[in-house]
Amino acid sequence: MSVIRLLVLGAVRQHGRAHGYQVRNDLEYWGAHEWSNAKPGSIYHALKQMAKQGLLHAHEVAPSTAGGPPRTEYEITEQGTEEYFRLVREALTAYDQKPDVLSAGLGCMVDLDRAEVLDLLERRVRSIGEWRRAVTEYYTPEDGPGQLGHIGEIMNFWVHSADTGAEWTRALIERIRGGAYTFRGEGEPFVGVLAEGEENPYATGERHPGDSR
Repeated sequence: MSVIRLLVLGAVRQHGRAHGYQVRNDLEYWGAHEWSNAKPGSIYHALKQMAKQGLLHAHEVAPSTAGGPPRTEYEITEQGTEEYFRLVREALTAYDQKPDVLSAGLGCMVDLDRAEVLDLLERRVRSIGEWRRAVTEYYTPEDGPGQLGHIGEIMNFWVHSADTGAEWTRALIERIRGGAYTFRGEGEPFVGVLAEGEENPYATGERHPGDSR
């Protein structure tokens, strides 16, 4: 799945309308530039592509009195909202060993109902178990990686990652069952985006030609 699409749609949706630099600033605030491919160039490209695909609506905003080119603000469409929720659900359930996928899903999970998130995470645990059973049909962790030579270390790493991932997911399920976080329909959720002009303590300081847009 496309992590950058999910992240960009999520940021735009939280703002209502947002320009490219706001989206970039939000994703840096989430640390996404460290754990995903959410770099400036990919963010601006995703905004333009999704506008062409009908997932976002591009609004031309008049330039400021100080001059400069018109700025484009983006608003999520009905089609974009459907795609957003599809990607959130896929990110929380799919077990493909890519931490950026799960990270993006976690950042957006409170837009779903608590009960649905619990169900999605339970499905993720089951998927991990099914994957592990398929692998251990021909690789037995208890026998140690040496049974396959140094190549066994590859399987050892993946099985260990699966066990750790399942354990972590079960702990998250228990936290959510215990009332952690504010999900859809439960009140005002945590605000995960920066207000216009709010300083970003995690900004990289790099500039991009599209920042003025």
